[in-house]
Amino acid sequence: MTNPYIFNPLTDTIGLDRDLMAVKVSQRSDHSNPIEGTMFGVATMSKNSPHDGERHPDGDEVLYLISGRVRVVFPDNTVDDIDVKPGDGLVVPKGMWHRVDILEPSQIVYVTPGPNSEYRPLADGAG
Repeated sequence: MTNPYIFNPLTDTIGLDRDLMAVKVSQRSDHSNPIEGTMFGVATMSKNSPHDGERHPDGDEVLYLISGRVRVVFPDNTVDDIDVKPGDGLVVPKGMWHRVDILEPSQIVYVTPGPNSEYRPLADGAG
């Protein structure tokens, strides 16, 4: 049996493996999910996403905006972009390309499935 421990969701990311066992994981510079399971954390964002879209073929992604304002953009135009305000939650369906554009500096809770996330690079000179 392991002991309970405190974590800071502003600086720590928690991974839940397929058996729902929690482990603190380090953020990777390529923004990929390093575990076979789900990542939970809080992102503090003042700039747009560092990519032109991402998708998660392993499951739905859940987003919850704590503060600020963001626009979730669906680059394939399969659905309209969605403006999200504090207190709003959003489920991005499995496999749907999306990105987060920052309208005001924001803190957003994410629950992201993995490990097979995909990212589209920004066009040259973008960002």
